[in-house]
Amino acid sequence: MKKYILFDHDGVLVDTEFWYYKAGERALADIGVTLDKDRYLRDMSRGLGTWAQARAAGIDERAISRQREVRNDYYQEYLRTEAIEIEGVVDALAELSKYARMAIVTTAKRMDFDIIHEKRHIRQFMDFVLVREDYRLAKPHPEPYLTGLKRLGAAKDETLVVEDSSRGLNSAVAAGIDCAIVYNDFTKAHDFSRASYRIKTLIELKDIILGTI
Repeated sequence: MKKYILFDHDGVLVDTEFWYYKAGERALADIGVTLDKDRYLRDMSRGLGTWAQARAAGIDERAISRQREVRNDYYQEYLRTEAIEIEGVVDALAELSKYARMAIVTTAKRMDFDIIHEKRHIRQFMDFVLVREDYRLAKPHPEPYLTGLKRLGAAKDETLVVEDSSRGLNSAVAAGIDCAIVYNDFTKAHDFSRASYRIKTLIELKDIILGTI
């Protein structure tokens, strides 16, 4: 039986992956660069992102730094205006909280995370949240999830990670923690062959936690 759950955030608890991509696409379009979605997804799975394509197009670092701030502004605009809820998440967390202690380990920046959760009811179920500023090396490095384990005081075999991307899965595997992949249309083509479980909705985690599958 698992006693602890470490949740990824974007694409797992809120539907933000697409809007992060759109913000980057818009920021690059401002300087005449077209962001290729398939290449973006491949780059993201390796821990890269929007700016790999900018560099390949010959954009200098000063311009990239400027457009990164533009991208962040666009993304925060989307977070405030677009529908990013995932149906059933709050109800699932309420049920899972009866059986496991839970926390969030995300690559989201603190400012973005706070904007997302100004009017949502997800944090109430979490022991703590680790955002990008809370650790040195990002996923797919194991440090984020190892930091989460230490904070919980949890053993690896008592813990389950919930992810939606191969980058997050690789972080969990490198940390030695079982990982359940929840379906996300944006990352569905990623390689999830090393996942311990595949689920469509978070409520399915109850069976995993209780050891009934």
